[in-house]
Amino acid sequence: MVRTVRRRLFRSFAVFLIPLLIAAGAGLWPTSAATADAAVFGALGAKWTRTAEGPQKYPGYAVTPDVPIKMSDGTVLRGNLIRPANQAGKPIDKKLPTIVNMTPYTKMVSALAAEVVNYPVLMPQLIELLNAINLQGTVLSGYNELVGSLRSGFATSFSYDPKLIRSGYNMLVVDVRGTGFSQGTWQVFGERERKDTVEVIDWVGKQRWSTDKIGMAGASYSAINQLQAASDRPGKLGAIFPVVPGADILRDVVAPGGGVGAGFLSMWLALVNTSKMIPNVASMLNGTFDWKWLGDRAKDPLTYFDVMLQALTVQHPGQVTGETRALLSADSNRRASLHTDLSTVTTPTFAIGGWNDLFTNSEARLLSGLSKLPDSQKKLIMDDGYHVTTGAQLGTPGNPPKMNVLARAWYDRWLKGIDNGIDRYSPATLASMPRDNFVQGPSFPLPGYTHQRQYLTGKPSRSVSTPVAGDGSLSSSAPTTRATRVVTPGLSNVCGKDGAQGAAGVTALLDFCGRDNRFAELSAQTFTSAPVTKTTRLSGWPGIHLNQRLQATDGYWHATVNIVSPDGRSQVVSMGQLMVSLRAVDRSRSQFAANGDLVDPFLYLSIDKYQPVRPGQVIALDIPMTPTQAALRPGDRLRIDIYSLNAPKALPLGPAMWNSKFGPQFIEIDPKNPSWVNVPVDRPLK
Repeated sequence: MVRTVRRRLFRSFAVFLIPLLIAAGAGLWPTSAATADAAVFGALGAKWTRTAEGPQKYPGYAVTPDVPIKMSDGTVLRGNLIRPANQAGKPIDKKLPTIVNMTPYTKMVSALAAEVVNYPVLMPQLIELLNAINLQGTVLSGYNELVGSLRSGFATSFSYDPKLIRSGYNMLVVDVRGTGFSQGTWQVFGERERKDTVEVIDWVGKQRWSTDKIGMAGASYSAINQLQAASDRPGKLGAIFPVVPGADILRDVVAPGGGVGAGFLSMWLALVNTSKMIPNVASMLNGTFDWKWLGDRAKDPLTYFDVMLQALTVQHPGQVTGETRALLSADSNRRASLHTDLSTVTTPTFAIGGWNDLFTNSEARLLSGLSKLPDSQKKLIMDDGYHVTTGAQLGTPGNPPKMNVLARAWYDRWLKGIDNGIDRYSPATLASMPRDNFVQGPSFPLPGYTHQRQYLTGKPSRSVSTPVAGDGSLSSSAPTTRATRVVTPGLSNVCGKDGAQGAAGVTALLDFCGRDNRFAELSAQTFTSAPVTKTTRLSGWPGIHLNQRLQATDGYWHATVNIVSPDGRSQVVSMGQLMVSLRAVDRSRSQFAANGDLVDPFLYLSIDKYQPVRPGQVIALDIPMTPTQAALRPGDRLRIDIYSLNAPKALPLGPAMWNSKFGPQFIEIDPKNPSWVNVPVDRPLK
């Protein structure tokens, strides 16, 4: 059955969906106006915007709901097919390129989001109203940063863009196995699910309404499986446009630094497991209800909650079993299914990421990882957003074009062969934290940066005006006297950038949490440099080398790299954590500074590398940190915060909790064995 859906869906669900989008933290307004940069936007950007948002070739579009797509194992997936239509609402009888979106969040929600966000009368008025509300200077000043994506193109990346379809593309939005109205049990990027994506692409290429030019779209989960599909079937896809994608899901969100990413995972698993139980009401009314769907849901109603619970409660590594053990075993097939080999990708790839996103670790590695693609076929934009707010700076004066504009230009270039100049856009377009002007270059890290040690010393910096666990200094010279700093667990990170990142950006509403780390520093040992006298930029991975001691056989460290402005505001530009017993590093996959320092450690995170320590033993650790593009302006200081807990974003794995008992941990400042942060800078720090 083919029908036009705009008016009916809007009437039924607009009142429900608009508050949901706002409550979810739909965008991030730029904290300051960026300087106009023709290379970032310029004449080509204006041309792409007119093409994407101006009059389109076809007057409408039509939806065929719940199209059955049978997989090789007999499981039936269901997708909504959206095609351009004539004035009468009839689909155009012509083969067109097709964009595929594989989603676990139900295609019904995607359809609702697309209809509401693109409603021609309501949305411009709603955006104008929301932007008129100014809460700057209040405790909710982050509100103005949480409404931006209603005009940034993020919502159409999550769902679909009617204007893109009306320009001459088909769109197929498919519920992944075990979610929405598709049969089967949810695989969470398992081997079978990855095979499903490839089979859907093959199926599309055989349909009478599609050419062999196939692309993919989508955000988050739907971005991850774009990279997987391009890796699993090199050359089969013509173009992909992943928004906030991950390529190493274990290290990104499941077990960052060996902890359990419970803050995000608990909310996310609850969301997907709840939404997958929503039945197809229409099929119940017309007598076509899928009873196999119901049986499949009954088999596994709470996918992966048991795995997360075991990871948090098991007392000893030998007690880890089943899927939990597979995730903690470096050579398991399950671990392999969560990793994407970017070196096999030959599909033109344009990715949007964020420095505070859940998948920053992967996103920053995309350009170097996509080694088979020339610069013309790989692009990366990193803004200063969180997971659900990434890209909200786009489309504002001096910043890159909106996501839907860039996506349209990318598909037109690689699926239709239109020479529109998008292939000449800079490979790397990077927001420079904390003030968020964009810089561009051929790669990330940008060329011309050198790592330099800044040593932790016990000398007070006297730069801290709010309570902290301890005030120390950073210096380009090694310490001359010994000191011991005690770090005890605390929950102050609930109100900090890590907490906001773990909540996917929703808590960024509280600006004093997301944009100022001083509350989080209540439980931190801080080490702060002297103010810089000239603008000093950072690009790459900071390396934190910590000489430490525990009272127990295990512990957990968390660190942030901050830029402190003259008014005292402490803004995080890099973060990381490490479970001490899983500290083993694969040096063959790690990165080192020119002086040999380990600056980007690649942890095995494998149960067979579990190494408890002897209480009182002093050992050195290297904490894996997220990458950064940032700038210290004259008067700014560099600061390192050290914590022994990172709740609620991440919690120690069960054995670490039982063995450490959340006791005190110690930083040993020793002239013979110093601790340091090795920062990638474009000029020496004093």
